[in-house]
Amino acid sequence: MLKGLRWAGTVLLGVALFAPLATIGCGQHHVVRVYDPYYSDYHNWDDHERVYYNQWVVETHREHRDYNRLPPEEQKQYWDWRHSHGDHDHDHDHH
Repeated sequence: MLKGLRWAGTVLLGVALFAPLATIGCGQHHVVRVYDPYYSDYHNWDDHERVYYNQWVVETHREHRDYNRLPPEEQKQYWDWRHSHGDHDHDHDHH
């Protein structure tokens, strides 16, 4: 009996530890705030911003890479392009 309780406890502990991993990818994308040091503002890197980023990649004939893997000079080029295109109602917290 004690062995069965110990096994059940181990299973429950495993479920409790790994259940959050099962929900990764479910629901909406996680929104990350990105600081733009060139314009001293923040942007929500969400589906809306990804549309602009993908547009920039196509218009400038670049190979698609994650923004955070771009060298600083290319990040600056993106923000220069971004501030001259589209809406500006995204998160503009000046800190």
